[in-house]
Amino acid sequence: MTLREVLHAHIPTLTASSTVRDAVDKMDIYQFPALVITDEFARPLGVITEGDICQGAVQKGSITSLSMDPALAYASVEPTTAQPDMELGDAFHLMLSSGLTLLPVVDEERLIGVVMRMDLMQAMLMDAEEKG
Repeated sequence: MTLREVLHAHIPTLTASSTVRDAVDKMDIYQFPALVITDEFARPLGVITEGDICQGAVQKGSITSLSMDPALAYASVEPTTAQPDMELGDAFHLMLSSGLTLLPVVDEERLIGVVMRMDLMQAMLMDAEEKG
């Protein structure tokens, strides 16, 4: 089974001009723990997580003090990505070894979706049950 079969294709993203407030709002509305920041060609520039925002809040003293800052300032830039034909087990290992909660899936450098660790665990367990 490959990432193409389990990825979230219709996902919220941020742009380089998005603020931390924009990130918090989208994470809340869509219930995603992390978001991909893309350029105008849908190429991933960074990934911002709840943890990144919390770390920023600790450093600046409060969440309100960073609300208008660019989300990209708190994101992991040049994020680890995967191709849609990557096997689930390989993607899961990549995520665990890199400490990722969200993995952007790209085709020809363009974001086509994301997977989360839980997605991969669920799919691998279902696949094993079907084969077992």
